[in-house]
Amino acid sequence: MSKAHVQAKEPLIRMVKRGTISQEKAWGIRAIAFVLSLITGGLLILVLGHNPLEVYKAMVIGAWGSRTVIHETVKLAVPLLITAIGISFAFKMKFWNIGAEGQILVGAVAAGAFGLFTAHIFPKLPLVVLMMLAGMVAGGLYGLLPAVCKAKWGTNETLFTLMLNYIALAFIKYLMNGPWKAPGSSFPKIAMLVPGARLTKVLGVHWGWILALVLVVVSWIYFNKTKQGYEIAVVGESNNTARYAGINVSKVFRRTMFLSGALCGLVGMLQFAGADYTITEGTAGGVGFTAITVAWLAKMNPYGMLIVSVFIAMLERGSNTIQTNFKIPASASDLLIGIILFFMLGCEFFITYRLIFRGKEEHHA
Repeated sequence: MSKAHVQAKEPLIRMVKRGTISQEKAWGIRAIAFVLSLITGGLLILVLGHNPLEVYKAMVIGAWGSRTVIHETVKLAVPLLITAIGISFAFKMKFWNIGAEGQILVGAVAAGAFGLFTAHIFPKLPLVVLMMLAGMVAGGLYGLLPAVCKAKWGTNETLFTLMLNYIALAFIKYLMNGPWKAPGSSFPKIAMLVPGARLTKVLGVHWGWILALVLVVVSWIYFNKTKQGYEIAVVGESNNTARYAGINVSKVFRRTMFLSGALCGLVGMLQFAGADYTITEGTAGGVGFTAITVAWLAKMNPYGMLIVSVFIAMLERGSNTIQTNFKIPASASDLLIGIILFFMLGCEFFITYRLIFRGKEEHHA
C-alpha cells in the first residue's frame, strides 16, 4: 500500500501551558502588571479631571483610614474569602461551579427559615447553630444537584450551575412578594432578623471573620494533607487517570460539590445573620462571581485567597470613598477596579500560558 500524503492544518495561534517559571520572575511580572494597571487607571482619572495620586491615596484611606472603615472592609472581605474557598473545591477538580450566587441565596433562605420564624422558640446559641447547619446543608444540596447530573448524564456543569442562580433569585422574589413578605409592608420585602438572633460582633465585625481565617487553614490542610484532597487533585488532572488509580470519580464529584456548595451556603447564612439581617435580591451581591477572580488570582491557594480577597475588598470600599470625595461616577470607579483586576488576571494568564503562532505544516503518514 502506498503512503498517503496528508496535509494537516494547525491553528494559527495555539495556547499551551508554560514550563516551570522561577518565583522571582513570576513576582517581577506581577509587579510590572500592577504598576501598569495603576498607570492605566491614572490615565482614566486624569481624563475625569482629578489627580491620580490623590485619588489612589483616598482609596487607601477610605479602606483603612479609621476603625469604622476597616470594619466595613473586613465585612466585604469575609464573604469573598469563604466563597472563593468554596468554589476552589470544585475548580481544583476542573468542575466549573459558576453557581455560587445561587448557593449563597439558598443558604440565606434556609437560615432565614429558622432565624425569622423560630427566634422566639430557641435560645440564641442553638438558633445560630441551626441557621448555620441549615444554610450549609441547603447550599450543599444545591451544589450537589449539578454534580449528580454530570456524573449520571454528563451534563455541562457551567450552564447548569449558572442557570440555578436564576432559579434561586426567582425564589427570593417569590418569598419577598408572597409567604415571607413583611407584615404590614406595602413594599415587597422580607422582615428583619430580630436583634437577639444576630451574630455577635468580635472587634467590631461579626465573628464570621474568625471562621473565615479558620477555613483558610483547614482548607489548605484538606487540599494538601488528606486523601480526599489528593483525589480532588488527581480528578482535576484527568478523569481517566483517576479511574485507573481506583478513584470513584462520580463520588468525588458529588462529595466535593456538596462541600463547595455548603461553604457558599454558609456565606448566605453569615450575610443574613451577620451583615444584612434580612434577605433580598442583593444578598449575594455579585460575590459568587467576584470570588472566581479571587480564586483564579490566588491559584486556588487558600492563603493567597486571603490576600486577594482583602485587596479586592479594599478596592471596593475605596471606590465608595472616591465617589463621595471626588464626585467620580460609580461606573467610572467600577471601571477603575476593572482595569486593575484585568491587568492582574492577564498577568496570571501570561505566567501560566503562552501563545504559539504557527502556519501550515505537512505531515507524511
